[in-house]
Amino acid sequence: MKKILASAPRKRRPKTSRKTNVAAPAREVPTTAQIGPGAKFPIAGLGASAGGLEAFEQFFGQVPKACGIAFVVVQHLDPTHKGILVELLQRTTEMPVLWVKDGLRVEPDHVYVIPPNTDLSILR
Repeated sequence: MKKILASAPRKRRPKTSRKTNVAAPAREVPTTAQIGPGAKFPIAGLGASAGGLEAFEQFFGQVPKACGIAFVVVQHLDPTHKGILVELLQRTTEMPVLWVKDGLRVEPDHVYVIPPNTDLSILR
């Protein structure tokens, strides 16, 4: 079994224009306050096997609270066991971490965890 190790984020140099060699302005990331009803925002899906908890914790420990992205977490676990992933992830992020429920509206700056023994579809 292979184990994936998370590395420290690389330090990035500011983008520069080829002609002027001047740093390009930083792109503004929308926050929840800037995203209105019906607005589009990215939804990132993250999946892992049963041993992926540490990677999830490291990832969400680095994601800013107001990143403008909704995260959907799918972890391969025994479908007969009660899941506690929501409680475990909530310790590592300031974003709300919720179990996915039928009819739940996806919002940016939230983490959604699929419950055990459940299929998931995101509509519209």
